[in-house]
Amino acid sequence: MNSVDSIFVSPLDFADAATWEHGGRLWPSGQQQTLTCCRVIDETHDVRSFEFRTEDGLPVRFEPGQFMTITANVQGRSVERCYTISSAPTRPFLLSITVKRVPGGTVSNWLHDTMKPGVGLRAYGPSGAFTPTAAPAAKSLYLSAGSGVTPLMSMTRASIDLGLDRDIVFIHSARTPGDIVFREELTRLAKLSPRLRIFFVCEGIGDEADWHGPTGRLNLQLLSQWTPDYLEREVFTCGPAGYMSAVRALLREGGHEPARYHEESFDIGAGEPARAPAAEGIFTVKLSRSSKSFTMNASQTVLSAAKKAGVAMASSCGQGVCGTCKTRVLEGTVDMKHNGGIRDREVQKGFRLLCCSRPTSDLVLEL
Repeated sequence: MNSVDSIFVSPLDFADAATWEHGGRLWPSGQQQTLTCCRVIDETHDVRSFEFRTEDGLPVRFEPGQFMTITANVQGRSVERCYTISSAPTRPFLLSITVKRVPGGTVSNWLHDTMKPGVGLRAYGPSGAFTPTAAPAAKSLYLSAGSGVTPLMSMTRASIDLGLDRDIVFIHSARTPGDIVFREELTRLAKLSPRLRIFFVCEGIGDEADWHGPTGRLNLQLLSQWTPDYLEREVFTCGPAGYMSAVRALLREGGHEPARYHEESFDIGAGEPARAPAAEGIFTVKLSRSSKSFTMNASQTVLSAAKKAGVAMASSCGQGVCGTCKTRVLEGTVDMKHNGGIRDREVQKGFRLLCCSRPTSDLVLEL
């Protein structure tokens, strides 16, 4: 790996140079703060980017690919959701999230209908390990679909801003050409960086009769044509669960090494490693307030088992980061492996994150 590549994959402290204006202060990572919307950009007919400045104008340190957890007040109810930061850490005074309006989507619709310049939003983070620093590589392959383009866009923007000219193949899948998020910007960035190659594949042509790109879905033939050396590349993937499942199967068919595959998803259970059920590891989970109950085995997280049983529980990131599923365990024990979404004092009071807790006994939850 050459020195230029190593710059990009070292810890990203791009905000540090900007702190002199603020007495060395940064936006406190891991604490909830207020963001103020300063710009709304229509990316496609149903995708918008929302740009925010931080409270007191403080810069933010984060790595490309990380996400923020935002809190929205929707019809008098506080709701949390995780959104990847689509802006680059090389521009630390501005944070952007890029959100697709989803039919029935509580927070996505609220953002599209409510958020405008001057409106405040509570958020905390940045969080997440889906970053280039987690897997240093001289050559990368970015695969995305729909709004899953956002973390890879942050990575690409950072690379361009640093003038690295990294060897990146970026393949994005969309329903139609009109649904390609960041289409013009990606095309422009590829002109700035000769080793950045951009490809689009669309399921149909939509209203763009003169579309000359491929139609259908990404397959091994297209991947091999565009990226003959894909076996040598570190792969970063983000998109709907079905898309990522298809990509995993495609790469497996092509002989790509699974250890060099990395994906981001806020879909509960997506990418969760399979575990063999423990002997006699069937447990009962009771909810103290609703009197509901369900059974599960020791290989499942409490949250995923509850969802499979049709029991609604508050959740967001599914990775032990955001804290949305924090619940007090009144009786029983769990094996919890979290990623910073709960404090020691909360654990001492009996709280656990259900998304990353597996039972070691029968449980009674304060729900």
